[in-house]
Formats: sequence, C-alpha cells, structure tokens
Amino acid sequence: MDTIKTEVEIAKLMAETSKLNAEASKMIRERAWYPMILIAAAFTSGAALAKLLTG
Repeated sequence: MDTIKTEVEIAKLMAETSKLNAEASKMIRERAWYPMILIAAAFTSGAALAKLLTG
C-alpha cells in the first residue's frame, strides 16, 4: 500500500514539475519580446515627435 502512495506522490510531483517548466518557458519567451516592444515604441514616439516638429 505504501508503494502505491509513493508512486502516486511521484506522479503528482512529476506533473507539477512539468507545469512549472512550461510556465518558466512561457515567461522566457515573453521576456524576449520586451526589448523589441520598447524599440518599436521609441521609434514610433520619435517619428510622431519629428512629424509634429516638422509638420
């Protein structure tokens, strides 16, 4: 009976580990987009400011 409980606990821990790894992977992928978003925002702001000043 103890062996079955241990196997169930191991399965739960493996599932939780898999879930945490998926979340970490998602966070890493999202973090890669932040510099691109900042550059695009800076470019857009600069273009809008230039248009206002020259327009």
